[in-house]
Amino acid sequence: MSSAASVFEVTKQYVMDGETVHALRGVTLEIPDGDYVAVMGPSGSGKSTLLNLLGCLDRPTSGRLVLGDEELSDAGDDRLAEIRASRIGFVFQSYNLIPQLTVLENIEVPLYYQGRIDRPRRQRSLEMAELVGLGDRLKHRPAQLSGGQQQRVAIARSLVNDPYFILADEPTGNLDSVTTEEILQLIGDLNEQGKTIIVVTHEPEVGQRAKRIIRLRDGSICSDSRNEYSHPSPESRPLSPRP
Repeated sequence: MSSAASVFEVTKQYVMDGETVHALRGVTLEIPDGDYVAVMGPSGSGKSTLLNLLGCLDRPTSGRLVLGDEELSDAGDDRLAEIRASRIGFVFQSYNLIPQLTVLENIEVPLYYQGRIDRPRRQRSLEMAELVGLGDRLKHRPAQLSGGQQQRVAIARSLVNDPYFILADEPTGNLDSVTTEEILQLIGDLNEQGKTIIVVTHEPEVGQRAKRIIRLRDGSICSDSRNEYSHPSPESRPLSPRP
């Protein structure tokens, strides 16, 4: 099975106030295509640092980072920016939508960055909006949407470039319990349809929905285990949000 992402003996060090902080200490991790991984751990465990490396927002101090079949450990800023724009789908706690743009325009943003807006790309954006249950909200702006609907827009945007994986950073942190369930169902459905999902979370109920839980402590992996949770078949439920 091919891998969406792999890191080998990765370390990351920062200097703060004259002292060296070891954020990651020799982490080795492989995420196969189609996996659904929750990365968990207390504050300061290295979750955010690992997220930044996998998202090509930073580079390791030492070790190897491979996304798809490309070695990126020593990649330059321009190449990392290209990978972020074209091969990684980001979903954030705060949605990060552009308030002046409509739902459809927000979904299209990654395509604009690549100069790829044309009729087929517009059609793909429409399909992603339908997939997340927002086909009737295309002309709405973020302020006209609920938090759950905004997060659905963010998920559709993360899918539009057919990325190696979706990297979700606390994706339900700003949502109530009912809407959290809707978003977790949607993420689970996407995984069942073959999308690779990496969720960084401190919430046990979010982590338990993943197929695999990786726990970090003091910059090292302290456990990596498969989860027993069984997600309902996406064919058994519509993807549209509840009324």
